Amino acid sequence: MNILLDTHVFLWWTLDDKRLPTRWREAFEADENTVYLSAATAWEIVIKQGIRRLKVAEDPVAWFRKYIDHYRLEALPITHEHALAVFNLPRKHNDPFDRVLIAQAVRESMVLATADEAIRQYEVTVLT
Repeated sequence: MNILLDTHVFLWWTLDDKRLPTRWREAFEADENTVYLSAATAWEIVIKQGIRRLKVAEDPVAWFRKYIDHYRLEALPITHEHALAVFNLPRKHNDPFDRVLIAQAVRESMVLATADEAIRQYEVTVLT
């Protein structure tokens, strides 16, 4: 299974947050699954760090790279096709980062790991 992490799920995993379900952690660590992290997540983290809506313990760039390597995550760039696919999404959710993640998960046939109930309104496969 190809799994795309929502930003909050990536943060929960890296910070060992108890909100991350054990079954999700097991899915992320299973050898048969590949876990992806979107460029949108990097962008969201540095923006929120810059406006002080998020605080990581160290430089966000070094922190982000450390966990990409530690968890052996696959990078998922934002392509023109991903960006254009956002246009066809219904306006059920206004968060631009989440909308890109939804478009990427749909276009790439990935399962989106998210606890965001608003995302579940879309025709996207989410991790249960």
